[in-house]
Amino acid sequence: MSFFNTLSEMLVLLFAIVCGYAANRLNILGGETDRRISKLLLTITLPSMILGAVCTGDTLPETAVVLEILRVALAFYLLEFAFAFTVPQLLGGTPEQKGVWRFTLVFGNVGFIGYPVAVALFGPEALFYAVILVLPFNLMAFTLGPLMLAGAKRFSLRQMFSPCVIASILALVLALARLRPPEAIGEAFSFAGSITVPLSLMFVGSLLAELPAGRLLASPRLWILTAVRLLVMPAVLFPILRAMGTDALILGITVTEMGMPAAVNGSLLCMEYGGDADCMAQVTFVSTLVSIVTIPVVAAFLL
Repeated sequence: MSFFNTLSEMLVLLFAIVCGYAANRLNILGGETDRRISKLLLTITLPSMILGAVCTGDTLPETAVVLEILRVALAFYLLEFAFAFTVPQLLGGTPEQKGVWRFTLVFGNVGFIGYPVAVALFGPEALFYAVILVLPFNLMAFTLGPLMLAGAKRFSLRQMFSPCVIASILALVLALARLRPPEAIGEAFSFAGSITVPLSLMFVGSLLAELPAGRLLASPRLWILTAVRLLVMPAVLFPILRAMGTDALILGITVTEMGMPAAVNGSLLCMEYGGDADCMAQVTFVSTLVSIVTIPVVAAFLL
């Protein structure tokens, strides 16, 4: 796919954020409505999307391929944690802001934006590869994520058994065991989960509408963090995967996923468990805005 075709895909995603911003200004979203939407996403639609991704489609990759993707995922997440342990110390900020920095570096938007980008760049079969790569993300985002954003005082074991965590475990079992439920069940999960991406992006837009316009683009820390997330980390991952002898398709999908902006889940988790929701919304907006250009750049390099 060309640079401009990928760029057009990213503009579509940005449009959803703009719609959420406008809805807040029109008093359709905001306040209690946003809190209820976050619960809807985390409790029903996102778990449905996770399960629907592995319950639909013609075939799953062979078990050996699934294990190879998980091997690559290990390098993927170890690199992210390495950046998360070092970069926030250099950026500084309040403890809550450092939690946002760490979350951003570990959890890119590999699902909401990563899925459609992977399919657009590498074809429909890329969805299965991306889903397997993202399964560990789902497990960690809804267990370690609240701990990063809200701190140990607000962390509870109950978070380890959230609907998203349970759905992620079930999806991993289904993928490894190559089990496929009846087609109607998979379609039901996929249908319910299909609203997750646009609704989540509108949710972020609504959060951004609550912030003074000057704060969205003024912080140098946000721009440094965005550059590391979108460009530096994919550039570091690429030679590592080449040295591991990774298959070209898996390498391309994995490096592209590494270049995703901050996960929308961060804003949902800040709303649900506590954390600097304003800062998280700013990071999500800036990184998503810049990724409109950087993702096509990364894709052009790979293709």
